[in-house]
Amino acid sequence: MARSAIPLMALVAAFMLAATIEASFAQQPGKPSWPEVKCARYKNAWAELLARRGTQGVGPAFLARHEAFLESNCTRQADVCPRSAEELDVANMMVIAAMNSGTASTFPPFACRK
Repeated sequence: MARSAIPLMALVAAFMLAATIEASFAQQPGKPSWPEVKCARYKNAWAELLARRGTQGVGPAFLARHEAFLESNCTRQADVCPRSAEELDVANMMVIAAMNSGTASTFPPFACRK
């Protein structure tokens, strides 16, 4: 095995261990579930993004659908469709923020249906 693969494997193993530990804590009585933890992290990232970037160039439909997702505790079907360059930038930033906080890239509510 190549030497450069060993640190990567160690990083992956550490991430998997941390995710397993966090999931086990989330399942204890009185502790939030993993979906609740993910939603709380996502909501925090959204608030931080709005505080730093604002909503310039982001349309009311995008914001309303995103708010509906947040109000559903992040359980509503993905239906927030970025239509402008600014909305796509916001969606991309939120996908990266979600992934950085331990959720999958499929967690955010962004999808454009026909």
